[in-house]
Amino acid sequence: MDQMATLELYSKGAAVWIPDPDAVWISAQLLQDYSPGGKHLLLQLPNGKEVRYPLDSPSDLPPLGNPDILEGENDLTALSFLHEPAVLHNLRVRFLDYSSIYTYCGIVLVAINPYDQLPIYGEEVIDAYSGQDMADMEPHIFSVAEEGYRTMIREEKNQSIIISGESGSGKTVSAKFTMRYFAVVGGAAQQTSVEERVLSSNPIMESIGNAKTTRNDNSSRFGKYIEIGFGRKGDIIGANMRTYLLEKSRVVFQASSERNYHIFYQLCASRQLPEMRSLSLDAPENFRYTNQGGEMQMSGTDDLADLERTRNAFTVLGVQPDQQMELFRILSAILHLGNVHIQASGRSSERSYIDADDHSLAVVSKLLGVERPQMAHWLCHRRLAVGGEMLVKPMSGPQAVEARDALAKHIYGQLFAWTVQRLNSALRAQRGHVKSFIGVLDIYGFETFDRNSFEQFCINYANEKLQQQFNRHVFHLEQEEYVREELPWSRIEFSDNQQCISLIEGPLGLLDLLDEECRMPRGSDQSWVQKLYGQHLSSRPHPHFQKPRMSNSAFIVVHFADMVTYECGGFLDKNRDTVFEELINILKASQSELVAELFQQQENGPTVANGSVRSGKRSAREHKLTVGFQFRQSLQMLMDTLNSTTPHYVRCIKPNDFKQPFVFDPHRTVQQLRACGVLETIRISAAGYPSRWTYEEFFSRYRVLLRGPHSPERVQALCKQSLRQLIPDSDQYCFGKTKVFFRAGQVALLERLRAERLRVAAVLIQSRVRGWLARNRYRRLLWAAVALQRYCRGALARRLALTLRRTKAALLVQKTYRMLATRRMFLAVRRAAVTIQAFTRGALARRRHRQLVAERAAVLLQARVRGWLARAAYGRVRGAVVLMQCCVRRRAARRELLKLKTEARSVERFRELNKGMEVKLMQLQLKADQQARERAALTETLHAEREAAAAELEALRATVQKLESQKQEAQQHRPVDDKEVEERRRAEEKAAQEIWQLTEEVQVLQRQRDSLSKETEELCDRLLQQEKNQEELVRQAVSQASAALRSELDEERRKYQGLLREFTRLEQRYDNLREMSLLTERSKGHRRTDSSQSQSHSLEPPSPTPQSPQSLGPFSTSPLPPADDVRRISVTSASERRLSVWSTETPMEQLMEGLDVAREPAIKMSGEDLAHAYDAVRVANKFLENQLRDLRSHWEQELEALRRQLTAATSGSSSQQQQELLEARERECVKLRREVKELRGTVSLRRLLAQVLPSASPAETNSCLFQPKPTTVAGLLECRKKDEPKLIKNLITDIRADSALSLPPGLPAGVMFLCVRQADCSGDHTRARSLCSAAVTAMKAALKKSSNDAGMTALWLKNACLLHDFLTQHSSKSTLESDDFIPLTADVSDLIRALSDLCIQAYQQLLSITETRLQNIIVPALLESENIPGLAGTPVKLGMSRKRAGSDPRPAGGDAPTMASLLRELGALHAALTHQALALAVMEQAFHQLTYLIAASALNSLLLRKDMCSWSRGMQIRYNVNILEEWLRSRGLQAGGAVATLEPLIQAVQLLQAGKKTEADAQALVQTCHLLSSQQIVKILTLYTPHSDLDERVTLSFIRTVQGLLKLRSDGPPPQILMDVRRVFPVTFPYLPPAGLHAEQLVIPDSLKISFLRKA
Repeated sequence: MDQMATLELYSKGAAVWIPDPDAVWISAQLLQDYSPGGKHLLLQLPNGKEVRYPLDSPSDLPPLGNPDILEGENDLTALSFLHEPAVLHNLRVRFLDYSSIYTYCGIVLVAINPYDQLPIYGEEVIDAYSGQDMADMEPHIFSVAEEGYRTMIREEKNQSIIISGESGSGKTVSAKFTMRYFAVVGGAAQQTSVEERVLSSNPIMESIGNAKTTRNDNSSRFGKYIEIGFGRKGDIIGANMRTYLLEKSRVVFQASSERNYHIFYQLCASRQLPEMRSLSLDAPENFRYTNQGGEMQMSGTDDLADLERTRNAFTVLGVQPDQQMELFRILSAILHLGNVHIQASGRSSERSYIDADDHSLAVVSKLLGVERPQMAHWLCHRRLAVGGEMLVKPMSGPQAVEARDALAKHIYGQLFAWTVQRLNSALRAQRGHVKSFIGVLDIYGFETFDRNSFEQFCINYANEKLQQQFNRHVFHLEQEEYVREELPWSRIEFSDNQQCISLIEGPLGLLDLLDEECRMPRGSDQSWVQKLYGQHLSSRPHPHFQKPRMSNSAFIVVHFADMVTYECGGFLDKNRDTVFEELINILKASQSELVAELFQQQENGPTVANGSVRSGKRSAREHKLTVGFQFRQSLQMLMDTLNSTTPHYVRCIKPNDFKQPFVFDPHRTVQQLRACGVLETIRISAAGYPSRWTYEEFFSRYRVLLRGPHSPERVQALCKQSLRQLIPDSDQYCFGKTKVFFRAGQVALLERLRAERLRVAAVLIQSRVRGWLARNRYRRLLWAAVALQRYCRGALARRLALTLRRTKAALLVQKTYRMLATRRMFLAVRRAAVTIQAFTRGALARRRHRQLVAERAAVLLQARVRGWLARAAYGRVRGAVVLMQCCVRRRAARRELLKLKTEARSVERFRELNKGMEVKLMQLQLKADQQARERAALTETLHAEREAAAAELEALRATVQKLESQKQEAQQHRPVDDKEVEERRRAEEKAAQEIWQLTEEVQVLQRQRDSLSKETEELCDRLLQQEKNQEELVRQAVSQASAALRSELDEERRKYQGLLREFTRLEQRYDNLREMSLLTERSKGHRRTDSSQSQSHSLEPPSPTPQSPQSLGPFSTSPLPPADDVRRISVTSASERRLSVWSTETPMEQLMEGLDVAREPAIKMSGEDLAHAYDAVRVANKFLENQLRDLRSHWEQELEALRRQLTAATSGSSSQQQQELLEARERECVKLRREVKELRGTVSLRRLLAQVLPSASPAETNSCLFQPKPTTVAGLLECRKKDEPKLIKNLITDIRADSALSLPPGLPAGVMFLCVRQADCSGDHTRARSLCSAAVTAMKAALKKSSNDAGMTALWLKNACLLHDFLTQHSSKSTLESDDFIPLTADVSDLIRALSDLCIQAYQQLLSITETRLQNIIVPALLESENIPGLAGTPVKLGMSRKRAGSDPRPAGGDAPTMASLLRELGALHAALTHQALALAVMEQAFHQLTYLIAASALNSLLLRKDMCSWSRGMQIRYNVNILEEWLRSRGLQAGGAVATLEPLIQAVQLLQAGKKTEADAQALVQTCHLLSSQQIVKILTLYTPHSDLDERVTLSFIRTVQGLLKLRSDGPPPQILMDVRRVFPVTFPYLPPAGLHAEQLVIPDSLKISFLRKA
């Protein structure tokens, strides 16, 4: 019946898989239904070609393809059809299309090496996987590590993570990331150095155990099992490492394109270092043990840097530098040993020798500390025991070379074992008992090469054992699942490889016969293989043993993965792995302590770890020392360890042999899948019930197939009732307690039935819709016909009316045209007559006009020539006069210049001291004066020209008036005749001409004036524009500098607050260690001191606060720009504090800008340099002032003498002497003005510098002279000295939480401040400081006590802030000058700083409490909670219910966290902050930090969970985020950025809900998601999974389009996949000066028991 049900699925359109020589398997589609008994299938290939697939029987049917909804499934066991092509296709799709290298296969994690760096291993990824269920997250190596860690903590059982795969598949990297995950998760809470030591073992083991092979550049040539020990709290307390089968043959031989172990090349690369020169190293090309492979360098690696990392790792693990050098000397000796030249001698070369002057042997002997002659002798000789006597026998050349190589391998093996032992001693638990451990096994995978030898045999033997353990564990898990669901259990048959294991390790097996042959005196590889043939082929044929057809020196073992042919050559030698005892004795007697220690360990141990020592007398137990025997023992110990733990499997796959990123070779992948046991897992799972659904998921998916009323209460009964009708064969399914189980193929059958039911429903809907569309079409046609008729009739009527109108218009046009033609002819005749008359009259007028013009032109020429001659004569005379004046003035100027130079020498010293500042200032002043003079000259010139023009115009007008008056008088007195009339006419014309000329000149002058005024306006506008531009540039520069300084300040604040957090953590650790030490002393019976004494002498960790700001340099007392209303509680360096002076536009900046000095160097000047410069300027100013005073007194004397001379001259001297005296006085006045101007510039410079760099001495003098008078302030509280401890205890230390929370906000701080102020007013400054310090210390202790109480933490945060504000307000440096605020006389600056730090610690503790409560409810509440009715059943995914062993059961029903739970926690924090009346700015910053954590955690989980990336889930998440937004806005917290931090999550949800088909959709997505990085957008599109048939998967072409658009985006966020959930925003506390506080205002309840306080 099972086969019949499966045959029904071979219908038309079904997808099947057929073999292909290139792609292994290709998909095809059935073109017709399969009929039983048919001999072929008609298939269509992906390229459109049709083929016939032959069938001999129904068992030859090709495998069926899975539904499209399962493509890219992250768990292979969730596939409906479990077979090889489905697994291969799913891995290829995830690897190439989705760039996902991890895939689950039941309990196995399949990891494909991408050969590329992927950003998926950062700390933010570790945080995202920490504490999450394995089934909920995307497959990852961190998920397996988290599953093992959680299972260990929950079940208190040891765990193992088994990582296997081929060389180059990424085993070592996977093991490294696993250890890193444990180090972060298991060490974050304790901050110990064990994690660092565990991680430091990786570079050491990679250096001495990894090498380059043809398949991998960093191949591990040994297996290792690392046990990471954990304490009771889940923290790492130690580790232990075991190694297996080191490939020692690589030390002496490397194949082509391979390298020796990395450490040799690292030493050669560091040969130029001073400490390495004693090793006599050379390039690796010159050593035989490093040049055989021909590969000296590897791309992308730096051997010198790697050696430095190795040495640092040795240092971390406690290996001293001298021991490191000893180790390097031994390694260098191995390199030189390979270069020892052994020469053959004798007739048949039966002897060998080494030259006495062999340089390499000398270096080897020196480095190893052995005798050179002995080493040379025993490398070429051996000792034999014959008849009880010891004989020395020479060895031939090849034998001596083998002995040399054996010694090199043995030395390296011993050194490797010593290094592992030393690492284990360094990693051993030091501070407690290991409660449980997690083992990480990094072991070689199944290997098969063209030539396989002893190493491959041992490797494949180990994989056989691991595969057996794996099969049994998978079988055991399947059995547990069936028993848990109470299913009838029937044994599942699976292929057990016990027979192959018995062939290898059983009695008379391969290893037994190999050890027996090694004990034979003349045993050989050939005789051993003949014994194998006789034992396992002839006498008892073994099914897993075969003989090659064309070879008598090889054998075939049929392993679980493949048939492997082994060449027997070298098996015996590698199994013996012997070295002669004489050479070992030489090394035992070495002068080097490490060399002697290495080889003396062989006698102490029961067996030799890395080979046997062969002496002349054969040991009776030598067979126990063979490599095969040791490997069998160590492997059995490993299997016992793995069987006692809960295993987790990681199978690493190598996608191609060319190490190309994201290239998938299906042949190589299938080969590895068969070898690593993944397909066996699938086969075991498919043998039972592979498809498993919960009843709710089955009901949600197949509710269309179920009959009867659909009620959520009776889902299980409805499923059972309907399945009997859907699948008649009851053997194809089985009902469990919570799940329904299906055999392979039944889910596909249900999918087909569901599709058929949906098709029938669609046809019915289509019929109804088509009928409705047909009726609508008929109605539209009827309406259209009626409308057409109506329009046609109207058109005919309109056509008739148009004809009548056109006839009437034609008659009117004819009548009008005839009238116009007649009128046009009349007008043309009249126009011609008028034109003839006009031309005749014009000709006569022009003739007369030409005559008048000729006469006037002659007169005008005469006048112009005469004027030009007069002006030329005047110009020559004026030029001569000007030249003479210039010569005289030049001579006078030279004399004046000599005087100025003489005067300039006196102030040359001043100019040197001022370093050119005054010169630049005077240049600037001169430049401004020159511009002012030029402008004044231009203005005066323009004014003079205007006045001259006006005067000339007035003169001309006067002349005209005078002529007119003369004309009138002449007319009155003289008779008029024709000659006078003519002269008068000519004079009038000449006057008119001159008037016209003057008018023209006046107009020209007016135009010049207008142009000058325009130029002046343009110059003014240009100057204004330049000033505006300069101001804008200065404003931009200031804003940029302010932004940079603000960002630097935030960064420093973040660092400082991080240091405070670390200090608090270290303080807590110190307290814990002190308690542990006290408990230890108590347990040992030590005497303890008195409690009060211990309390008074308790050690207080040093405060991390630096010096107070008053001692930070010369800027400490400078009048900086007053702070607004914000106190920034952070610590920055002194230089950064000095830079804050330049954050605004200061006078110094204006001065620098005016002198064209760059501002950047001025900003970068340190305070010390500026102070020195100021001192120099101050000295120069004093010197200059003295000089100016002397000059002024001298000038005043000269001026008085000149005045007396002037007075005497006026009385009795001539006018010439008076003129000379006046000129001298003018010169002296000009000189005085110049000097006064220089003095003013110097004074202005001094004022500017004084504003920037005020002198410290006056302030210090004032501070020293200022002595506050004792004051009496009312309204204080007095506390006696003996009552101070009682006050601290009742008010802070021992106050109960319920009593403290009922107090008014800030009451303890107010009481303490009044007591401190009363002590200060009484003059006892020491008591005031001690009381305040005790209050701060008590608050710290109370804060630690309430580390889990948000209400109490908020209370102490309020009191610390209030006390800080009180002390700041009343400090001696307060700027308030009111009588109500008398400053404190005691110096409390350090206490203010301590309170600032306490505020930050309280704030951080408050957020830590809330974050701890929110950590486990963010993802369930924001992503998983169902708050929209109707969408609860939609996000069910096909086959996603297969949970893994060990996963925590999720809370069901009402126990699951919801948005109400999230808002409840946020509301508790808001209520605590509101109850304490904390500032709104503090609340905004707190919720800004928390909403960032919420958004980052939710977005990270969304990016790692495929089941969350759907349209319906996006709708739910958006609704939940909207609830959170409304909650924040309702409490007025949106202004602090709390809502803005949710924007990345909102954009991710919009990405899920937006369209994803066209290019326009892609552009809209890129524009909308501007806060998401390119990697995040592509990741969400890749994970997008349709949860219904109405939705479609995102196509690869659309993803490529989005990637292309994202590359063009230049202003996007930094490239990252996950957000940093550990990011902490710095906090700033607003400074709000509190109101005046009086004792009468305080309401102190009696429960505090502080009635001993008295009002003062």
